[in-house]
Amino acid sequence: MSYLLGIDQSTQGTKAILFDPEGNILRRADAAHRQIVDKNGWVSHDPEEIYTNLLRAVRQVVEEAGIPREDIAALGISNQRETTLVWNRAGHPLANAVVWQCGRAENVARKLRHQADVIYEKTGLPLSPYFSACKMAWLKDHTDPDREACFGTMDSFLIYRLTGGEKYLTDYSNASRTQLLNLKTLEWDEELCQIFGIPKNCLPEIRDSNSCFGYTDFQGFLKHKIPILALLGDSHAALFGQGCHKKGMVKATYGTGSSIMMHIGETPVQSKAGLATSLAWSIDGKVEYVLEGNINYTGAVVTWLKEDMGLIKSAGETAALAQGANPADRTVLVPAFTGLSAPYWKQDAQALLTGMGRTTGRAEIVRAALDSIAFQVTDVLKAMEQDCGGQVRELRADGGPAANPYLMQFQSDMAQAAVYVAEREELSAIGAAYLAGITAGIYDRENLFGKMGYQKYTPIMPREERAEKYGRWKAAVGLVL
Repeated sequence: MSYLLGIDQSTQGTKAILFDPEGNILRRADAAHRQIVDKNGWVSHDPEEIYTNLLRAVRQVVEEAGIPREDIAALGISNQRETTLVWNRAGHPLANAVVWQCGRAENVARKLRHQADVIYEKTGLPLSPYFSACKMAWLKDHTDPDREACFGTMDSFLIYRLTGGEKYLTDYSNASRTQLLNLKTLEWDEELCQIFGIPKNCLPEIRDSNSCFGYTDFQGFLKHKIPILALLGDSHAALFGQGCHKKGMVKATYGTGSSIMMHIGETPVQSKAGLATSLAWSIDGKVEYVLEGNINYTGAVVTWLKEDMGLIKSAGETAALAQGANPADRTVLVPAFTGLSAPYWKQDAQALLTGMGRTTGRAEIVRAALDSIAFQVTDVLKAMEQDCGGQVRELRADGGPAANPYLMQFQSDMAQAAVYVAEREELSAIGAAYLAGITAGIYDRENLFGKMGYQKYTPIMPREERAEKYGRWKAAVGLVL
């Protein structure tokens, strides 16, 4: 039998998932890593910890499944995007990775404001410390890299380490999020590299998402090396795993933050509504594009309720609390803890809790936190409708918070769209493993995606009530812009 391994290296941890020859999940292993937050609020990850966790998770999932190691045919990897690091040719990081959420490169973006139009025209991305180029420039200024240093995102670092330094590669989905890739030439852009001060020779080679990215035995764990046949940024992998392969299809991944993606076909569209244009993927030389809106705080809002506010002990409590909250309460939370991203791009915006009354309590604040997730996603969907001239009638959802029935029903009501929640939550790993299996000839693409089960939510809230709630949200956002 031929088994597939899928790795999802995400913001909170690393998942290793084993798939059988029919695409079913056999086993999953997770390894969380530290969120390193300093006094400035800067967020970092230890790359060595992440790599060690990856090896441990792979070992665990294979051993617990009890399958022969020689029956593993290939590996697919999805990764947290924009998180940026620099390492030497021996594979040793020169500093901790700068996490995608982290705004420490704001000064870099501020100094380059006069170049914002050029950058947007070439990359489809608004100038922001959110993207990797500003983070690379910051790392270059705060480390001591030599001319041979490697600047990359988590995917290229993992490929480098898994192949023992033989391969320094990335794929088009990840490259399109760095703000150094020209969307028209599909190459690292010399002018952009000069603007950000990053030498082109320090960047990885870009390949199709279903290329062979080298071979690995996970440092001797397997008896033979297996090919790495898929590499995708996590949101792109979820789009692929959701089966959103046609123009107009939309998915939202609810994780620490959220990525809302609309497949827009083979021609890029530059947003006029505050969204980003990226590559969905390049498969067998065929490039497809997406419009995307990214949100800093969605699932992280629930973490804030638990770890910072002490209002809940687990995420599972939130649905019942929200449903039991006072219907007349008007509390609104704008979770701009690290600024507001799409479609506002206001890095210096600050969080706001407004509209509280004497009866506002724990349940009402929890509900406001969940509502803020749906409001932010709705803002992005409206921007997509504005750019593409049509209504989003269907949204495919995945990620941990998508299991919250209150949130998904409220999302459907606010977006005025049917929401289909995938029964499987591991969509990023699924997308990467499925693409690897298709590339290896093990999976049939035409029959693979029909197995996906969904729970459907449809709008039920009266129009006037919806308009009143969304209007209060927009008014609250206006206070922080």
